[in-house]
Amino acid sequence: MDTPLTTIAVVGLGTMGTGIAEVLARAGREVVGIDISEAAARQAVASLEASTARSVARERITEQERRDILARFRTFSDLQAAADAELVIEVVPETYEIKQQVFRELDAVVSPAAILATGTNALSVTRLAAESQRPERVLGLHFFNPAPAMKLVEVVSSVLTAPPAVESVTRLARELGKEPVAVGDRPGFVADGLLFGYLNQAAAMYEANYASREDIDAAMKLGCGLPMGPLALLDLIGIDTARTVLEAMYTASHDRLHAPAPVLGQLSEAGLTGRKAGRGFYTYDAPGGQTVVPDALTPAESAGAATGRRVSSAGVAGSGTMASGIAEVFAKAGYAVVLAARSQEKADTAKARIAKSLGRSVAKGRLTEEARDETLARITPAGSLDSFADVDLAVEAVAEDLEVKRQLFQTLDKVCKPGAVLATTTSSLPVVAVARVTSRPEDVIGMHFFNPAPAMKLVEVVRTVLTADDVHATVREVCVKVRKHPVDCGDRAGFIVNALLFPYLNNAIKMVEEHYATLDDIDAAMKLGGGYPMGPFELLDVVGLDVSLAIEKVLHSEFRDPGLAPAPLLEHLVAAGCLGRKTGRGFREYARR
Repeated sequence: MDTPLTTIAVVGLGTMGTGIAEVLARAGREVVGIDISEAAARQAVASLEASTARSVARERITEQERRDILARFRTFSDLQAAADAELVIEVVPETYEIKQQVFRELDAVVSPAAILATGTNALSVTRLAAESQRPERVLGLHFFNPAPAMKLVEVVSSVLTAPPAVESVTRLARELGKEPVAVGDRPGFVADGLLFGYLNQAAAMYEANYASREDIDAAMKLGCGLPMGPLALLDLIGIDTARTVLEAMYTASHDRLHAPAPVLGQLSEAGLTGRKAGRGFYTYDAPGGQTVVPDALTPAESAGAATGRRVSSAGVAGSGTMASGIAEVFAKAGYAVVLAARSQEKADTAKARIAKSLGRSVAKGRLTEEARDETLARITPAGSLDSFADVDLAVEAVAEDLEVKRQLFQTLDKVCKPGAVLATTTSSLPVVAVARVTSRPEDVIGMHFFNPAPAMKLVEVVRTVLTADDVHATVREVCVKVRKHPVDCGDRAGFIVNALLFPYLNNAIKMVEEHYATLDDIDAAMKLGGGYPMGPFELLDVVGLDVSLAIEKVLHSEFRDPGLAPAPLLEHLVAAGCLGRKTGRGFREYARR
């Protein structure tokens, strides 16, 4: 039986070290907190006192339990205090020099049976272990911030780590109420390895002036259900920390997607490292503050902006789920809607789908029967685009095929009245390519809804270099009227959401290809460590592997970055007909209904 871990030392009492110490003390462990700064030690004690006081006030623990927790946490300024610890967790600054010095000193202090854990998320555990006199007892134990709240703990083994040491800390993590995930030693491990590549791409997107910081963050929150946008998250993590992690990842991978965006270096060198400095991508009310305050980059209320065209009716072309959803959204907002399909039968079927959707809303008490009937009455199904003759806004939601869309827009150009706005819902094709087949490219714009359209709040508004200002203003005004949040972006592959989402999904597939981690561990890591509503493989199977592959091919073709090349495993699964939930098998198998 390996050594029981009852006395644990935490070296470094910053935010993370303090959080880990709290988790351990609450779980009944004797905790030795060590920091060369007496102020940091006092702050750690004060933090635990405040946290436990809140728990008493909320009746989660008793006053006696609080006193017991506080008594289990003792602070010191010398590593000698770790002499009796069965486990030492270091969370000192993220440099080899400092961590190696800590490990060398600990070698002379702790017992031969003690386990030494590093909290690094960017440095090589193997390199740190090799410097120790007991490399078989060295491993990584990567908590996530804030440690008391976040469930994920990555347990990192090097080629030198002894299995009993891994078993001991894995058991401890479970006893702490955490979800341990076993990973190998590579920069970023699983969660940060995927997360920081995504954050880097968002920083590069902002640096290229492709979209505003507010629109990038809103797009990822509303389009993917993430708790924070990527630029706000970079400010929270620390821009200097993110740069360090990315540099370590790039050194190991040589993948250009991991090469830190220059803006990260520029902000770091200027001392604009995020919330802790009071300014990063955003400006905050004070160093360490959480409240964003207006600055020179904050969007102003657009005085003198273009006035939109009058829209009282909309045409929706298509008969699938997206077309039905968009028609429902417009009709609920009071617009007269023409829903046109390739035949009257398909159009009637699409309207029947909307009736079912509205019926579910009535059953859940979200809609009255009267409102349902009024909404349905506003929708006119039609078997031809000729019915769009009088609409003010035409939105196509047909197959994601450029030639199909070109032909449809040629028809809209002939059918729709002068001044009508023509919008495409494409998620990956160039909007200008459909605009150019019309005689009025200035009237054409992208209006990318997300599925299911009635529920998802985001619309990416995609201007081409030819789109008129009043057309752009019209679509933004319509978005607000149908209770959607518009974000502006230029006409390039993936727009905001897919351009950031699909490289992340592709990198997750590469992790599995390399046998670095399992599907389940990667999904768990991103849900528990990144706050994602779904793990990458759950999401891929829902979206459809064929759809995902098509988008990744478009991204690779446009940006020509080798790191964006679709993972071979994805291509093999699509070739085998394993497309996800819709076929009963993708990355996982599903019960047939």
